[in-house]
Amino acid sequence: MLGSVISTKTWAHVQLLSNDPSIQFRDGSAHSCSFPAAFFWSRARFSFSSPFRIQRERERERERERGTAAMVVGALRRGSGHGGGGFRCSSRLLAQSLRRFASSLVVAEHEGGFVKPSSLSALAAAEAIAKESKISVLLGGSGPALHKAADHAASSHPLVSEVLVADSEALAHPLAEPWAELIHSVQQKGGYSHVIASSTSFGKNLLPRAAALLDVSPVTDVTAIKEPRVFVRPIYAGNALCTVKYTGEDPCMMSIRSTSFSPTTEAMSETKVAPITQVDLSFLSEGTIGKSTWVNLTSQDTERPDLANARVVVTGGRGLKSAANFKLLEQLAENLGAAVGASRAAVDAGYVPNDLQVGQTGKIVAPELYMAFGVSGAIQHLAGMRDSKVIVAVNKDADAPIFQVADYGLVADLFEVLDELLKKIPDKK
Repeated sequence: MLGSVISTKTWAHVQLLSNDPSIQFRDGSAHSCSFPAAFFWSRARFSFSSPFRIQRERERERERERGTAAMVVGALRRGSGHGGGGFRCSSRLLAQSLRRFASSLVVAEHEGGFVKPSSLSALAAAEAIAKESKISVLLGGSGPALHKAADHAASSHPLVSEVLVADSEALAHPLAEPWAELIHSVQQKGGYSHVIASSTSFGKNLLPRAAALLDVSPVTDVTAIKEPRVFVRPIYAGNALCTVKYTGEDPCMMSIRSTSFSPTTEAMSETKVAPITQVDLSFLSEGTIGKSTWVNLTSQDTERPDLANARVVVTGGRGLKSAANFKLLEQLAENLGAAVGASRAAVDAGYVPNDLQVGQTGKIVAPELYMAFGVSGAIQHLAGMRDSKVIVAVNKDADAPIFQVADYGLVADLFEVLDELLKKIPDKK
């Protein structure tokens, strides 16, 4: 579509779709619309064929014109350019022009008055889409912590142009129904080209529902961005990487693996702080917020770092044999200032709660140091930790699959190794 020319019929569709009086024809040779690239008239093509074939060709042509018109209207609504004229435009110039007007909405999480690191990684992904893009950050919730997080978001990235704050008790908890309605409303008003969230339980919960309301198909678990609509994502439990191209209508909705995008470390000046805007929540109704109810949140009261963002992770598997033996692993984690993880086998056995599970159906981690004790290395577990910088494995089975991805491996009894480590690594306290 980027390489197509804009015909008079297409511009007629543009007028109908946009209802914008500034998009009109002058005298048959040029238009008075504002568009970042110039177009030229395409000449009609005539051929002698059967009536049925002509009818089919006309229907296909109308579909192409409607699709091109929708793309043009989206670009016109998102940006402004120079007056159109009768010049020839290459597909590369048109692609660059559309890329320049890309805009992203990042659905962010916050805790304790700060934007979570996973959402800061989503901002880095938005920057990877286009360096010149404008980024809006959407925050929801209620109370002073929300407004403190909004101040943090406003100075979190140089490309952030606006922070949208939805202050409502209905959005205080990550329930899919009100959050999906919020994203739908903000997108309808903002006309963003991309909607981005991190692949956390928060993002995985609300993104599919919001995509259904917008009638688009989301792209999940993106690990790299090649072009604004070309992405890399893992398949087959992380054993292969697939390059996919999004060909649907705006917005392109995507969830990203936060471990694949490093947050910016650029210092922000006070003059670059983005404005904060309140979102109109008149669309929220009892029918929207009454379909599900928040019950409670159960979490461990610990000083250890969060598993998804920890620099060091110590993980135990079925080889620990009991919940009592996991205390040894927790003691080692405290000495190292590390987070504790577990394999699915250990979680299913009841050794630890499921919020500590690492793997395809658990949390995706990529710490600087990952230590695995008694973990066999099932393919689902490897999918959640294979991006770790340094992997250390301890297992008495020399043929355990974990050794195939480990940088350092020790075939030994894990309890003997844990005892030695606890003796030689002093308590950080």
